[in-house]
Amino acid sequence: MKREVITALDGIVGSKFVITDEETMRPYECDGLSVYTEMPVCVVLPASTEEVMAIMSLCYKYKINVVARGAGTGLSAGALPLSDGLLLSLARLNQILDIDKTTSLAVVQPGVRNLAISEQASREGLYYAPDPSSQIACSIGGNVAENAGGVHCLKYGLTVHNVVSAVVVTAEGEKLVLGGAAFDLPCFDLLALMTGSEGMLGIVTEITVRLLPLPDVARVILAGFDSVENAANAVNDIIANGIIPAGLEMMDAYAISAAEDFAKAGYPKEADALLLCELDGSEEDVNHQLSQTQQILQQAGATTLKISESEDERARMWKGRKSAFPAVGRISPDYYCMDGTIPRSELASVLNQIHQLSRFYGLRVANVFHAGDGNLHPLILFDANVQGELEKTEEFGAEILRICVEAGGCITGEHGVGVEKINQMHHQFNDAELAQFHRVKAAWDAEGLLNPGKGIPEPKHCQEHKTLIHSHKTEGSSNG
Repeated sequence: MKREVITALDGIVGSKFVITDEETMRPYECDGLSVYTEMPVCVVLPASTEEVMAIMSLCYKYKINVVARGAGTGLSAGALPLSDGLLLSLARLNQILDIDKTTSLAVVQPGVRNLAISEQASREGLYYAPDPSSQIACSIGGNVAENAGGVHCLKYGLTVHNVVSAVVVTAEGEKLVLGGAAFDLPCFDLLALMTGSEGMLGIVTEITVRLLPLPDVARVILAGFDSVENAANAVNDIIANGIIPAGLEMMDAYAISAAEDFAKAGYPKEADALLLCELDGSEEDVNHQLSQTQQILQQAGATTLKISESEDERARMWKGRKSAFPAVGRISPDYYCMDGTIPRSELASVLNQIHQLSRFYGLRVANVFHAGDGNLHPLILFDANVQGELEKTEEFGAEILRICVEAGGCITGEHGVGVEKINQMHHQFNDAELAQFHRVKAAWDAEGLLNPGKGIPEPKHCQEHKTLIHSHKTEGSSNG
């Protein structure tokens, strides 16, 4: 990168916020998927939309690639830097600009933590519904980039359903305002297109989110089962009976044991599967649904049932689920967190296939996921110090995603494609569809400067991967 570019960046944000030495840049070399690392040429930390506009204008002039980064908690290497590019950290854009009780809207900058919105909105009797497990650390800008969900997305929707407008800086450095406070807007829904675009279409610098009233009552039913199949069938039975829980989460035996040892949440360690079903609303409605749901769970074969009797107990039950990912790190040197989505009706079948693959690859899997909307998060346990085990884990993960697609699902639910799943995009989409994605990308970023190499495979890359897979299958057939 030319010296004059660094000098110009110093002039935009101040030399203190332009990082070029390797030691200080090291924390930016990866996101939450640390198996992929790369060092950028420099890291820049703007503090306003105007500074982002100036940076993007400069990068457009010199044709410099830019990767935007939030809190770095992403799990698909979507914020992986480029060795010839600039990393644009939005960590300094971390202010809650407004909370309006009258309109139930909050205006926030992208570096605001997800949980911080609800913490501040609670003073007005409101909260922000999408709550990823990493909500204590993840940023709302990253949530928009990946269209994050969370344990309450079944009833209240994903990020895309809770964002009403956004200020976006284009690759050329222009400012756009997408969406608005009205319930509906004319023409194309560009805000929905931006949500989940993984930083490939623009840089989001301000977000207006919808807030909800805190419910009068929220209670959790904890149900243990002696088989994953029974728990999966119970999920379908609950929703088939017209009950839409605020959250409906599932964990298998590995996840239960790890989470209970870590969080002391009161989980039945003898169970092969566990459901957490939260019901919220008025006290009358919640009590009625609790009675219905208990009966459904018992008929589905629940071996243990427990209902939260206080807010502290409800929080403790959720603490186990939300700490499951780090808890699993205590029972394995490394784990690889997958993300795929399937129809609820296929839960039992797909989980059984994952179990069979676990035996085939000789790798344990802890399943902890959003059962209500079929968003799976298998955690493949492995040891990166064992030669070849990471590669075997990646192959196992690719097989899980293939199963999800074949079951009528998708290769990602909320973690994005990034670098991690780029080879699996051709399982989900044909060449014509991928070409259309490239045309959308080009309409927003004609020079291809924003997060290149992520999300959408290049046609040549895609064909090479197809050839490799075909060769592998052919060899397998001839050896068999």
